[in-house]
Amino acid sequence: MLKSIMLVFVLLLTSHAVVIAKSAQTQTQAAVVTAHPLASQIGKEIIAAGGNAFDAAVAVSLALAVVEPYGSGLGGGGFWMLHSAAEGEDIMVDGREVAPLAAHPNLYRNNDGSISKDSVNGPRAAGIPGMLAALELISQRYGQLPWQQLVQPAVALAEEGFIPHARYQKYLAMRQAVFNAEARRIFAAAPLQAKQKIKQQDLAATLRRIASLGAADFYQGKTAKRMVAAVKAAGGIWQLDDLKQYKVLIRKPQLTKYKDLTLVLPVLPTSGGLVMSQILAMLETEILPLKYDAESIHLLVEAMRRAYRDRAVYMGDPAFTQVPVEKLLSADYAKAKFADFNPEQASLSSDLEYAAEVKGEDTTHFSILDQQGNYVAATLSINYPFGSGFVAQGTGILLNDEMDDFALAPKQANVWGLVGGVANEIQPGKRMLSSMTPLFIRDQERLLILGTPGGSRIISMLTLAALRFSQGLSVDEIVAGRRFHHQYLPDEIQFELDALSAEEQNKLTAKGHKLKQLNRSYGDMHAIEWQLSSGKIKAAADPRGYGSALVFD
Repeated sequence: MLKSIMLVFVLLLTSHAVVIAKSAQTQTQAAVVTAHPLASQIGKEIIAAGGNAFDAAVAVSLALAVVEPYGSGLGGGGFWMLHSAAEGEDIMVDGREVAPLAAHPNLYRNNDGSISKDSVNGPRAAGIPGMLAALELISQRYGQLPWQQLVQPAVALAEEGFIPHARYQKYLAMRQAVFNAEARRIFAAAPLQAKQKIKQQDLAATLRRIASLGAADFYQGKTAKRMVAAVKAAGGIWQLDDLKQYKVLIRKPQLTKYKDLTLVLPVLPTSGGLVMSQILAMLETEILPLKYDAESIHLLVEAMRRAYRDRAVYMGDPAFTQVPVEKLLSADYAKAKFADFNPEQASLSSDLEYAAEVKGEDTTHFSILDQQGNYVAATLSINYPFGSGFVAQGTGILLNDEMDDFALAPKQANVWGLVGGVANEIQPGKRMLSSMTPLFIRDQERLLILGTPGGSRIISMLTLAALRFSQGLSVDEIVAGRRFHHQYLPDEIQFELDALSAEEQNKLTAKGHKLKQLNRSYGDMHAIEWQLSSGKIKAAADPRGYGSALVFD
């Protein structure tokens, strides 16, 4: 295995550790909660076989790549937040995709200034995947079991197949029109019948090769050559050097305080940590009601509006963009940003200066805790459901469409409705801005390990979760709680079906808010709660999804 192409340590973590105190009583249970029962069971079996939370995270990531092809996969990437009990530190593993070396800012702009659909559909939409590089790093640096043992459960799942559930069927119906021939053959060859299994023999063969040869096969070997050949033949811009030069990064997480909470958050190129911290800092300038009535929803929405505006203006890959992180996180800046808050009147996003010239479901999440006190929160993605819809022939690998997460043109919304500027424009080798936010939250009594898919709504969902945690709600109540969202543009409050009462809607409309009730729920939050004094463990899978939560000795 060619470790040198996989590992780049951007911080000396031993001297800059984020420390979380150990529980007063040794906890004897472990927990695994994922978006699919088969993946949860594999995580449990890995721990039972002598693996730790990091081994389980590798095996679960690979299992989800098989059974949740609409949400994640070998052709995508993600962020893994790790806590090592032995070293008393938190680590962020950045396996985000990067733009191909032939990419440029005008890649998806038509002659008339419009944006082509190539950023969402087909091989030109795919960034260079980071998932396998990240998993190999986690296994080698933090795991206990052999790599082959962690890959084998995914091989078996791909060979034996799985029965797709309702969410799979919904996303298949939504995206199969853009599938290439290989994707149709594997995922939609014929109308799926009850109990009909999806089998992925090419993917199984690829996984067997990776089990033997490691991630080097994906980035330099037979799998790399097959992926590049397929992408080029279909009009894409990948080169072998794109894969060969990919680097997984280890970063120092961000530590944010809110009242009596400590939040351990991911950093750029995911915007979640910065945006959540800004929202919470603005809320600390006001008195947040303990109940979610129209007044507190108005307050939260105004904080979201302002923080998402800064996301659009300032945030991007820190290797390419000078992001004013210290300024964005300062208490004085939060106070100034929220100085014009009017409890009786909604702001207009159009009145907030948009300085794009300033240089600044569909995903999956799992949480794991082992008996030694190691834990992982990981959010993985291939972006839109079933990614680009393109499977590289002979590999079984479904490629992402993460290039759409770049700012394709100033003020041009992506598939999630998010806008951006120069800070997040396309450049060769650049990581696109993300909203994925795996995180840890603790107070004096409890630790929460959580995250969720949901595109641009990830950050608002987890902000609501943090506030509910601060108010003492249980992990089940946190995960099941109602959801609403504002992201600066479009200038509207989006909310789940029936999440706001008629009275709340009337009051918010009277304040000048535009409301948009969605005809569905969103997100798929998975969380583990560790009661630090007693050692008691609880876990919750989102009732909106198909996942399972396992707590075991």
